[in-house]
Amino acid sequence: MAEQGIVGGKLRIAVLLSGSGTSLENLFEEIDAGLPAEVVCVLSSKKSAFGLQRAEKRGLPAIAVPRREYPDVTSFNDALHEALARFEPELVCLLGFLSPFELRNRYAGRALNVHPALIPAFSGQGFYGRRVHEAVLEKGVKLTGATVHFVSAGYDEGPILLQETVAVLDEDTPDSLAARVQALERRLLPEAVRLIANGRVRIEDGRTRISTGEHSRP
Repeated sequence: MAEQGIVGGKLRIAVLLSGSGTSLENLFEEIDAGLPAEVVCVLSSKKSAFGLQRAEKRGLPAIAVPRREYPDVTSFNDALHEALARFEPELVCLLGFLSPFELRNRYAGRALNVHPALIPAFSGQGFYGRRVHEAVLEKGVKLTGATVHFVSAGYDEGPILLQETVAVLDEDTPDSLAARVQALERRLLPEAVRLIANGRVRIEDGRTRISTGEHSRP
């Protein structure tokens, strides 16, 4: 991925989600506060996801692509890509999206995921949501955190863009730990979007590099 970004424009973002859309709402608030981006569509793998209502309230295209209505991952992704193509996003953000998203070359280096732990710890298939925090507490580690990374073919295996830690306290429960990790996620994702929008991110040999200056899109 070459350095890409926008100077004087807004990064076009598509959001994929499966649930309530709290991270989407946070992204909206950051954009309202000046983040150089715009959400052009929201897709959900569940018809009942409240995140769709959040998008509709903002007057944005809110599209349900129910995973259960497709016989396999390939046909499901056919539908996702067909919907995404109508809006030509420059970046796809997976914000609590619980189904596989195939890059199909089109979105290689252009799709972000947020994981509620320090990849490669407590990551991979089956590690999502509350289960991650339960596993952290069961293992007795003293630090956990959040990771923003580029999506790849494997679960939680793409190049890491941003990562920060929070302390695991003796009195923590999965819910109390999740609350602190989610607060970190809400800060890291907009920061990642800003870096990409300003053309400061490139991927080299499976690792991300962050430059100090802004670059316009070639």
